[in-house]
Amino acid sequence: MDKPLTGVGATYEHSKLLADSYRRWTGQELVPVENSREKGLEELLFTAPRVILSHGTESDPVLNYGNRMALELWEMTWEQLTSTPSRLTAEPMERAERDRFFTQVTANGYVDNYTGIRISRSGRRFYIVNATVWNLVDEQGIYRGQAATFLDYKYL
Repeated sequence: MDKPLTGVGATYEHSKLLADSYRRWTGQELVPVENSREKGLEELLFTAPRVILSHGTESDPVLNYGNRMALELWEMTWEQLTSTPSRLTAEPMERAERDRFFTQVTANGYVDNYTGIRISRSGRRFYIVNATVWNLVDEQGIYRGQAATFLDYKYL
C-alpha cells in the first residue's frame, strides 16, 4: 500500500523547476503530463516509478529533494535526506569521480547514461545504471542546482 504524502515532497515551485529543467535539456517529460489533471505535479514526482533527487547550489551542495523511491533507496526520511550533503551519497573513494562528473554536467547542461556506485544511509552499496543528470535553471535563467533521475540500479 502506498505511504501517505502528508508533508513530504517538494513545493509546487521546486516540482516545476525539476520538470521544466528536465524538459528544457532533454526534450522529454520527467513524468507523464497527461496524468497531471488527476494528480498534482508534486504527487506525480513523489510517486513516480523512478528515482528523482536534487541538490542546491551551496559550496557543499545539500540534497533538497528526493521522491519516494529515492528515500527508500537511500534509506532515509525526508528530514535526513534534505539535510545530507549530496557528496555523502557516494563512498569516499567514489567522490572524486562524482565531482568530475557533476562539473561536466554544469558545463553541458545535462548528461545521460551516467553509471556510478552510491551508498545508502545503512551502508548498502548500489550501482546506478543509465542515470540522467541535469542542471536546474529557473525561468529567469538562474542556476538553482542539479537533479538526477534513473530507473535501474543493482545492489552490490
